[in-house]
Amino acid sequence: MSIRDFLTTHPVFTVDELEQYQHRIGSESKWTRKSLLAYHRKQGHIIQIRRGLYAAVPAGVEPETFSPDPYLIAGKMSKDAVLSFHTALELQGSAYSIFNEYYYLTRANIQPVEFRGMHFRSVRFPKALSRNGKEGSCVKDIDLYGVSVNVATLERTLVDLFHKPEFGGGWEEIWRSLEMVSYFDFDEVVRYALLLENATTIAKVGYFLQQNSKRLMVKTEHLEPFQKHKPKQPHYMDRKYNGDSHLIKEWNLIVPDYIADRAWEEPG
Repeated sequence: MSIRDFLTTHPVFTVDELEQYQHRIGSESKWTRKSLLAYHRKQGHIIQIRRGLYAAVPAGVEPETFSPDPYLIAGKMSKDAVLSFHTALELQGSAYSIFNEYYYLTRANIQPVEFRGMHFRSVRFPKALSRNGKEGSCVKDIDLYGVSVNVATLERTLVDLFHKPEFGGGWEEIWRSLEMVSYFDFDEVVRYALLLENATTIAKVGYFLQQNSKRLMVKTEHLEPFQKHKPKQPHYMDRKYNGDSHLIKEWNLIVPDYIADRAWEEPG
């Protein structure tokens, strides 16, 4: 086997993965690894995305203009990366719009990375998940070009977007995107929402499901766990919003009027 074989099966790869490959073929020299990287970069076979992360350049493609798959890049940004928020929607075909910013959850403190017009941003796992060892809840593997990447399920993404809406592209984008999803496993939504230990998030999710009850066939029993764990006092759906809002007593949630009225929809 050669480095070309490695590149064929690793369209985006880390230095650690290359080291593991060299170990399997019996080459332990760090200098050999550095030499290989330097040589193949010079030949235009690979490009560097950031320190320790590279991408293989397909034959016949100019390395100066080649853009690797952004979801593969995000999935390789850290060993524990989980593609999340709006990025998880995009990857699963449920995003209203396509962004050039890609989000992934990780334990690591990684600075934002910009590469050829694409922006990659790390987000730390919610504290409640880390504290209870539940960071991997509602995560699945998706195969991209023969590489497995971790992505949040749609159930987890629904909850995460209401927990940290700043990573969803705005309330209109969140609402329109989630309304593209035709089915949620309500038991999974409840299970994950409770793991976050946040009453406001639970109320937001419950409110959304209630607003979409007919389309999603949400029954009263599906909403009961959310009702049980909603805030005891009114909480703001969006603390940063200063416009007109009103209290939805059923959820103890102060909701911006433009969200409650779905102001982005065309009249008629």
